Amino acid sequence: MAALKVKFLGSGDAFGHGGRLQPCILLEWGGRRVLLDCGASAMISLQRYGVEPNSIEGVLISHLHGDHFGGLPFFILDAQLHSKRTEPLLLAGPVGLASRLEQAMEVNFPGSSRVERKFAVEVTELTPGPPQSWCGLGLRAGEGLHPSGAPALALRVEAEGKSLAYTGDTQWVEELSPLLAGADLLIAEAYFYGRPVKFHLSCREVLARREELRPGRLVFTHMSQDMLAHVDEMPGEVAGDGLELEL
Repeated sequence: MAALKVKFLGSGDAFGHGGRLQPCILLEWGGRRVLLDCGASAMISLQRYGVEPNSIEGVLISHLHGDHFGGLPFFILDAQLHSKRTEPLLLAGPVGLASRLEQAMEVNFPGSSRVERKFAVEVTELTPGPPQSWCGLGLRAGEGLHPSGAPALALRVEAEGKSLAYTGDTQWVEELSPLLAGADLLIAEAYFYGRPVKFHLSCREVLARREELRPGRLVFTHMSQDMLAHVDEMPGEVAGDGLELEL
């Protein structure tokens, strides 16, 4: 039976607490591969876990902070200079992704955004609304509360009859409940264990909504030092770099 496979290439926060790489999750189904987020350490993640960059068809971005988005300039430059990509690279993320990507390319590698490449970079900017098809996935987006100079998205993807919901980084807002509820896998940020913190979720906040969200499986990620100190007493699953799941 076909499956949706999930591998955490990076499960950490912005600051590498616990020695973890920044957010980058590989989704694989039916011979297709996309990345969910692409933090600044993403190219290290791909090398570490033997993932060929040219096997990645698309990259789906939750929001435009460097630990979720900052690997894209390096991915594109590697595709041009080393991987010799020829197939289009499909990108999707919040409104503002195209302009922020150009800015990031120029900050990191001046002139790189204007170089002619042998592959197209096709950007889809997402807004909350009805499901759409992207890169062979069923895709829905909802807006969270996490200032990044552009909307912060929570995302839900479907493939092979399975569903995965991802909070991205966000303070809880009630509008997210219908997007996240009932997924076969819910990947939830848990930046702190119990202490409420603005613009982020805590483990206890997510657990308090577990009956409402009804995930088939719940995995916590994006953990600070505070959260990592409580891992041994966690009532749910905790992501680590290299963790593999199959739905």
